[in-house]
Amino acid sequence: MRTKAISLALAIVLLCPFAPAQWVQTNGPCGGTVNCLLASGTFLFAGTDGGVFRSTNNGMSWTAINCGLTNTGVWRLVLSGTNLFAGTRNGVFLSTDNGATWTDVSVGIGSTNVISFTVNGVSLFAGTSEGGVFLSTNDGTSWAQASSGLSNRAVQSLAISGTNVFAGTDDGVFVSTNNGTSWTAASSGMTNTDVRCLAFSGTSLLAGTFDGDLFRSTNKGSSWTAACSTFPSSVLALAVSGANVFAGTWAGGVFLSTDNGTSWTAANSGLTGMYVLSVTISGMNLFVGTSRCGVFLSTDNGTSWTAVNSDMSNTAVSALAVSGTNLFALSDGEGVSRSTDSGATWTAVNNGLTNTYANALAMSGTNLFAGTSRGVFLSTDKGANWTPKGLKNASINALAVDGANLFAGAWSDSDYSYVFLSTNNGTDWTQIYSPGYGVEWSVRCLTVSGTSLFATGPFGVFGARGSTLTVRLFKNGTNWGVQNLNLPSPATCFAVSGTNVFAGTWARGVYLSSDSGSTWTPVNSGMTNTMVNALVVSGTNLLAGADGKGFFLSTNNGASWTQDNSGITDTNVYSLAVSGTNLFAGTYYRGVWKRLLSEMIASAQSPSSLLPGAFKLDQNYPNPFNPATTIRYSLPHRSQVLLSVYNTVGQKVTALVQGEQDAGSYEAKFDGSGLASGVYFYRLQTESFVDTKKLLLLR
Repeated sequence: MRTKAISLALAIVLLCPFAPAQWVQTNGPCGGTVNCLLASGTFLFAGTDGGVFRSTNNGMSWTAINCGLTNTGVWRLVLSGTNLFAGTRNGVFLSTDNGATWTDVSVGIGSTNVISFTVNGVSLFAGTSEGGVFLSTNDGTSWAQASSGLSNRAVQSLAISGTNVFAGTDDGVFVSTNNGTSWTAASSGMTNTDVRCLAFSGTSLLAGTFDGDLFRSTNKGSSWTAACSTFPSSVLALAVSGANVFAGTWAGGVFLSTDNGTSWTAANSGLTGMYVLSVTISGMNLFVGTSRCGVFLSTDNGTSWTAVNSDMSNTAVSALAVSGTNLFALSDGEGVSRSTDSGATWTAVNNGLTNTYANALAMSGTNLFAGTSRGVFLSTDKGANWTPKGLKNASINALAVDGANLFAGAWSDSDYSYVFLSTNNGTDWTQIYSPGYGVEWSVRCLTVSGTSLFATGPFGVFGARGSTLTVRLFKNGTNWGVQNLNLPSPATCFAVSGTNVFAGTWARGVYLSSDSGSTWTPVNSGMTNTMVNALVVSGTNLLAGADGKGFFLSTNNGASWTQDNSGITDTNVYSLAVSGTNLFAGTYYRGVWKRLLSEMIASAQSPSSLLPGAFKLDQNYPNPFNPATTIRYSLPHRSQVLLSVYNTVGQKVTALVQGEQDAGSYEAKFDGSGLASGVYFYRLQTESFVDTKKLLLLR
C-alpha cells in the first residue's frame, strides 16, 4: 500500500473522531435507498445515497462508516484482497480497514460517475455513466481509460469469466478478451439492449434489461436467446446461489428461478420494498437492497422477508410534524416514522397507510394527516393506525390546517392541479381552486396567514395558463378569490410570523411581505442565490433549510442570515420543525438531524469585530414607493430605539419600532396604505443618536 495513502488515512483516523459536531444525526428514520450490497466474511456492506453502512450481525444493526468519504452517493462496492473500493458519483474511494476510513483514489478517473465495478486478479475495472471503462492495475493508485470500441457508452454492469470481461451497456453487451484494451459488441439475438445487470449461472451468462427481458448466452456472448419475458418491469440485479437464480426488479420485487432462468416465480412475502436495486448472498442468507425502504433479509430462498434496517438512516425526509413529545418524519416510499425520545429511536407507524409514497404531513389537535400519492389518510392515535380520507385519485403534495379547515394541494391522474378544502377532518372535500393543466409537480406548499391561504409549487409556471403558481387564496363571499403574487422567483415554501409572511424561493433566497403578499422585499443578506426548501419560525428567530447549502438563521426578521452547518454531512435540507428546545431537520440523503436551538442561536451571535461600528440610518428602499417600503438601520450596542414616521407638518403618522434592541442591523417595513401621496419623514432616535431622512409616497 502506498505511503501517501497510509499517511492520509492515518490523518483521517486521528481527525474524524474529534471533529466538532453541533448538528447530530438522529437514529433514523431507518431505511433508505440501498444501491449495492457486498458480503465479506462476517461483514455486510451497504452502499447508499447517504454513504456506506456496515453490519457485523447479518443486518440486525448497522453503523455508518463514512470517515473520509467526501462523496456519499455510493453506487458500487467491490473487494480486491483486503482493499474495499467504492464507486461513487464522483470517482473511486479506497478503504484498507473494512470501511473505517476512506481515501480518494481517483487519479486518472477524476470526478466521473462510477456505476459498475469488478475485479479480475490485479485488474480493477470501473464502469462509468459517460466515459466507458477505466482500468487500474495498481490498487487504484492510478486509472487509465480502457474503452476502445465502447466509445462513451454508459457501462451499467460488469462481469468476469476467465480471461473474458463483459460489459453491459445502454447499447447492449460488449466483451474484452485482452483485459480491457479493446471491446467487441456481443449482443446478437438481443431484442432489448439496455442491459442493467449481468451474472453467471454455471456456464450461462444472464443479462437483465431495462425493458424487463432476460437473455441467456451459453457461448460467451456470441449469441443470445430470450430466457424469460414475464418480469413486470426492469431487471436491475441478479444473484446466483447453486441452482437458484434471484432477480431484483423495479416495482416487481424479487423473482426466483430454479432452472437456470427458464421459468420464474415471485418471492415477495413480507417484502414491502418492491423496488429492488441490489441482491447479494451470504451463506444461507439472501439480502436485497431497495429504493427508499432499506435492506431486507430472507433465510428461506425468498419465501419470506424481514426488514433489517436498524440504525441505517439514509432516508430522504420530506416532511416533519410535532405533537407534544412525538416527532413524526415522512419519507417518501417508507411512510411515517415516529420518535418519542428526540430522535434517539424511531418506529415505523404505517398500519393502514396503504400508500407509503407520501409527501405531506399536518397536525390538527390530536389528528395527524398524511398526504400520499393516492389521497389523504388520518390517524387519531399518534400514527399507530390510519384510515383513508378521500381524494384517492389524486397525489397530495401539500397539507395545511387552519382551525377546523384542512387544505390539500393535489395533482390528479389527468395532470390537473387543485386545492381542496375539508371542514370535517377529510370526510368531505370541496374544490376551491384549480390553476389548470400541465403543472409540473403541482401545488407543493400550502400556508395559512390570517384569512389568506398561500399556495406554491417549485417551478411556478402553468403550461396552459401562463400564470404563476404562487398565489394567495382568500374567502370572497361564498367563493374563493385568487391573487397572483408578484415574486421575482417561484416560491418553494412559506413561514408566518405575526403579520409578516416569509417566502423561500427558487434560487433567490427569502422574501418578506407585510401586506398579505401584495408586495415583497428581498431579505437575503448572507444567503443570496440560494434555493430555500424549508422555513420555520421559533419565537423571534427565523430558520431556513436550503438545497446544498444547509442551514441559515436570522434573528432580525431576515435582515441578515448566518450559515451554520457544523457537523452535518448532508446539506440538502428538505424540512424543518421545532420540538421543545430542539430544531430538527429532514435531509435528502441522511435522515433527520438535531440541534439545540440555544446552541444555534448562540453560534449566530456576531463577534464584536463584526458588529456595526456606529449608529446608522439608511435611505429607505424602494423610494419613491407604493404602498410599502423598507427602512434599515444599525446599532453598535444595545439601545432604546424609537423609529417613527412623520408628515410634513410634524405630526407622527406611526411608530414602527419602540423598545430596547441588541446591537446589530435591523429593518422595518412601513406601509403607506390609506395615506395620501406626498413627502414623509422617518426618524431614528436612541439615547445618544438622532437622524432623520425623507421618503416619498407616490400613488
